[in-house]
Amino acid sequence: MYHINVDQEKCRHDGICTEVCPRSIIEMKDGLVPQLVAGLEDLCISCGHCVAVCPHGALSLDEMKVADCPPVKAELALGSDQAEEFLRSRRSIRTYQDKAVEREKLARLIDLAHYAPTGTNSQQVQWLVINSREQLHAMGAVIIDMLRNLVKAGHPMVKTYRLERSVAAWEAGQDPVLRGAPALVVAHAPTSYPLAQVDSTIALTFLDLAAPTVGLGTCWAGFFMMAAAQSPQLQKLLALPEGRACCGALMIGYPKYAYHRLPTRKEAVTSWRE
Repeated sequence: MYHINVDQEKCRHDGICTEVCPRSIIEMKDGLVPQLVAGLEDLCISCGHCVAVCPHGALSLDEMKVADCPPVKAELALGSDQAEEFLRSRRSIRTYQDKAVEREKLARLIDLAHYAPTGTNSQQVQWLVINSREQLHAMGAVIIDMLRNLVKAGHPMVKTYRLERSVAAWEAGQDPVLRGAPALVVAHAPTSYPLAQVDSTIALTFLDLAAPTVGLGTCWAGFFMMAAAQSPQLQKLLALPEGRACCGALMIGYPKYAYHRLPTRKEAVTSWRE
């Protein structure tokens, strides 16, 4: 449970904090001082909205001091054209340099990703980083075994994804599963948490978009995520804490090639109700 602290000299009693509070638990006491509504203090989720929105830096939480919250740098904000370039230039990287990824860079990306929004600011997403080609190759072999079984069973996925080609490629010394990536980042969350998949996907997307800023590229590890949900062998290799499950994974490494164009996409299908 958190409590807000108000710097009386800085507060302008404008009530902005009361309007943005997602739980509507800040009130202007006697029209003068913002404070948590009595009896509802335990509803505070420490999202920091009140701290961030105050233009005067008058509010803080017990464990979120204004001095620890850097000001927004308007001059660094992306313009519309820059945002379009940034988002459209993002590519799924499936060919990597034969180069290890520095732990410091991976840690930096995870630090950025953990600022992604989560349900009620619960922040239940945690991370497993597999920064070892040997371990990833062993996991790839387990996944290929699962694909072999699907091929033998004539599973509908075989025709859709031509899984026999993936198996043949592996047997020929290629890696169609994890693409020879030097590292893999796994997001996991409690199996009992209803928003585990959503929160993890948002966090991984933050990491995915941030990766090129440190020279790295990523690709969503589809076969890995499918196997992590179904294969006891892969779950054993992952060795996640009890009660937690893989909710998504990204291959990551230094791209072998640069991309020079912005590909087109099908027109968005949109329904409007106004």
